[in-house]
Amino acid sequence: MSTIASLADITRVHAASQPDKIAMIFEGREWSYADLDRESNQVANALLAAGVKAQDRVAHLDKNGPEYFSFLFGASKINAVGVAVNWRLAAPEMEYILNHAGAKVLLIGEEFLGHYEQMSLESITTVVVVGDGGSHVDYNSWIASASDDDPSAEVGWTDTSYQLYTSGTTGLPKGVELTNRNFFEMLPAASDEWYFDTDSVNLVAMPLFHIAGSGWGVVGLYNGGTNVLLREADLVELLRLVEAYQITNALLVPAILQFLLITPEAQDTDFSSLRCMVYGASPITEEVLAGSMNLMGCKFVQAYGLTETTGGVTILRSDDHDPGGPRAHLLRSAGEVWGDVELRIVDPETLTDLEDGDVGEIWVKSVQNLKSYWDDPTATAEAYPEGIDEDGRGWFRTGDAGYMSEGFLFIHDRVKDMIISGAENIYPAEVENALMAHPEIADAAVIGVPDEKWGETVKAIVTPAADCDPQEAEIIDYCRERLAHYKCPSSVDRMEVIPRNPSGKILKTELRKPYWEGKERGVN
Repeated sequence: MSTIASLADITRVHAASQPDKIAMIFEGREWSYADLDRESNQVANALLAAGVKAQDRVAHLDKNGPEYFSFLFGASKINAVGVAVNWRLAAPEMEYILNHAGAKVLLIGEEFLGHYEQMSLESITTVVVVGDGGSHVDYNSWIASASDDDPSAEVGWTDTSYQLYTSGTTGLPKGVELTNRNFFEMLPAASDEWYFDTDSVNLVAMPLFHIAGSGWGVVGLYNGGTNVLLREADLVELLRLVEAYQITNALLVPAILQFLLITPEAQDTDFSSLRCMVYGASPITEEVLAGSMNLMGCKFVQAYGLTETTGGVTILRSDDHDPGGPRAHLLRSAGEVWGDVELRIVDPETLTDLEDGDVGEIWVKSVQNLKSYWDDPTATAEAYPEGIDEDGRGWFRTGDAGYMSEGFLFIHDRVKDMIISGAENIYPAEVENALMAHPEIADAAVIGVPDEKWGETVKAIVTPAADCDPQEAEIIDYCRERLAHYKCPSSVDRMEVIPRNPSGKILKTELRKPYWEGKERGVN
């Protein structure tokens, strides 16, 4: 493979070496690498005509679709920066991101024009619509008027290529600046670890505004494989695509795996083409993992990472997945470091390093770490308390809590989600894992709620499995058989659907709100 050193190079290299190979499939339509290269050249020239210059931001706001990739690669061909906006947000939240990014061009799906009408956008000068544009230009007309010659702009190794916004479960979302180097120095190793090659048929099912969606799509195309795009998380359609296109590689978050296990069509789906299922982005219970492995019969690999680390920085390899075996305890881990990644476990108060087995904040040093938070030097300085060296590396504070054992990372929770009850630190993920082993519980979340005696106490919020009615006392007793009593719930509430962000993380802030209303939280 010729050297790929930017997003723009992906289409150039593969259009030269395998022009007729299918790069993307979406709702029955196919794009060859020559098609994708040509279309991204048209996008690049249309962006130039719209006044976009090097390192300017251009934004995408739509559900998963092929235009996202031609827009992303086209932006790279003039050294502009793609910004993917979460389409699940409310209009004021979308407005904040677009204004904060200073985006000049907005590529928006027809179904989100109602949101657009509610926004006051400060920097957008051109709006392009996927679908019926109404008073705006539609995408096909916009690119049709542009040259398909490659503008071949100079693109720097450490220039920002990509800007994703953190999910903003607390505070305002931050713009994570990722560089060409962040991606392309780690992708050769990642491709091997995740079993990719030019014959891969890669399912892109997670939202493209998330690193697990767009970043995963980049891995498939980097390798010259074929990406099959799923517009949104329709489980029956996902299963159909696996069989219809003989999917070899996929990444799904644990919540999707959990729901697939109770989707009737899953039992009749032929998964034999799957080489590897990568999972990550939120905690997984052992029951969901073992059930998914039995259902799909392929290699399972866990990746732990953040948007800020360009995705995975640790890996639990297929060989370390051993349910019921002597190494079964490793299923609770997030695996080992890979590539150039270094880890530290640090006391978040004293900023001193902790011993193996002690829970603290996970710090990461890697070429994968973000360049900075866009237009936010204070947040960047807080994330890199020791600064960044001349090689562009620094120790990044993840905000996640965990510990090391035998070279494996075990993750507890976000540091801020830790419950402090009577001076004991309790990590909700541990309690949630116990709850999810209960046969009558389909989903569970654990939060700290105010308690006059202990400061905080543990509350479980559960979604019962279909046709089940587990009682509070029985659920608490079940936990007490598996955990120290101080970790166990003192109360249990029910909820039909536990709220999660697009990466599957439980929205603990939202769950805690009604219980802490009018109270000053005494901890965290």
